[in-house]
Amino acid sequence: MTCPHCQRENPADARFCTGCGRSLELTCGACRAPNPRDSRFCKACGERLSAPSTAEPALRAVTPQAYTPKHLAEKILTSRSALEGERKQVTVLLADLKGSLELLADRDPEEARKILDPVLERMMGAVHHYEGTVNQVMGDGIMALFGAPVAHEDHAVRACYAALRMQETVGRYAEELRRIHGLDVQIRVGLNSGEVVVRSIGSDLHMDYTAVGQTTHLAARMEQLARPGTSLMTEDTLRLAEGYVEVKPLGPVPVKGLAEPVPVYEILRAG
Repeated sequence: MTCPHCQRENPADARFCTGCGRSLELTCGACRAPNPRDSRFCKACGERLSAPSTAEPALRAVTPQAYTPKHLAEKILTSRSALEGERKQVTVLLADLKGSLELLADRDPEEARKILDPVLERMMGAVHHYEGTVNQVMGDGIMALFGAPVAHEDHAVRACYAALRMQETVGRYAEELRRIHGLDVQIRVGLNSGEVVVRSIGSDLHMDYTAVGQTTHLAARMEQLARPGTSLMTEDTLRLAEGYVEVKPLGPVPVKGLAEPVPVYEILRAG
């Protein structure tokens, strides 16, 4: 089964993606039974299932070249030959709009896109402001890398500042939505630092890379744990950004596949 968020191929019996940790099941709105994501009708009660793709914004289908600022695109294309095959230390950022399907369930897909696209644009704008690269747009969220393909030694600091900036800019947009549409829009952000191996970078800026160990999985786990309106990071990211951001320790959490719990921190503000 292909994950709709990170496009990773998973075993047929997988309930959660082995690449990003997101659910591969579609919950029936009538009886709450879990179903495979490609199901059209509920296996338990026969009710028609609402496909999550109906409200997905048009940005999802756009190539990275279309939404990457020109100066960043030039940097990436200029340095790609030196990057391919290299192991790079990066910070992975994942952000999504919590509960978007429920939030926009009764709205026309076109109207839903008009509401969601500005959220994605503000997320990507925050990433690009600190020269991060958005390498995936996943329906109601994004995945971004700091430290590759544009190299920065302070990639963790940049990722933290991007998380704070997107919470601020989306928060301002949310006030407008609350006033006009009565919608409560909040995003959650997760960060983790680790290694990736850059396989290739296409002329359309699509980057094929392989995460080393738990690099991407832990960022996804931070995102899943974050309350709407908050940004969480691992100890590995804090170690690289210490002194540049103020954080609140939330204690260790168990993570599937790891023997020891992972300390989690909430990003409060720039230090």
